[in-house]
Amino acid sequence: MLQKTARSAPARKPPARKNMKSADREKAILEEAIRFFAEHGFEGQTRELAKRIGITHSAIYRHFPSKEALIERVYEHVYLSRWNPQWEDLIADRSRPLQDRLIQFYCEYADRIFDYDWVRIFVFSGLRSYDITGRYLTIIRKKLIVPVCRELRKEMKSAAAAGSRVTEREQEAVWGLHGEIFYIAIRKFVYGTPVPSNLDQTIIDHVTRFMKGTI
Repeated sequence: MLQKTARSAPARKPPARKNMKSADREKAILEEAIRFFAEHGFEGQTRELAKRIGITHSAIYRHFPSKEALIERVYEHVYLSRWNPQWEDLIADRSRPLQDRLIQFYCEYADRIFDYDWVRIFVFSGLRSYDITGRYLTIIRKKLIVPVCRELRKEMKSAAAAGSRVTEREQEAVWGLHGEIFYIAIRKFVYGTPVPSNLDQTIIDHVTRFMKGTI
């Protein structure tokens, strides 16, 4: 069962002022909702969220028509906005060894997503009907897992498989690497257990072992 708080939770900001402009208030609601859902999961009630911000319950619904709409904005802000489209070009850049590309990708990716709010909302979503996790993993499969599989084929000079559909087994191997690295964030932000102090070196180790076991 998920802990309600993690030892690495950042300090909270002060409640929003009552005389804020509409756009500023909407931003304040969104930012506090991100932290609120990260701490309590999606079973957290918007009435409690309003009390925490220091506004009326109805004020939330003047900016977000429903709890689902608020969660959708959380998804856009926390997940979609942190994906860098340049990563897709990086993965496909065959002027560099795939191992180097993967190391750079995962170092940059971890810098963006190894975050208290990102990780805990992701895990909570996987336990509830709000399909943030499923939707995000669909993006990961399309923009990372399948392209890496194709780059592995090229690295292995697998002419026979060059034009065929990427198999489930191929994808599972790359998901394994992705899961190993992401589990470090789970250990830190969900379980509150120690993690490597040098994350970049740990990523290098994971990618190097993966490539040695695959090529």
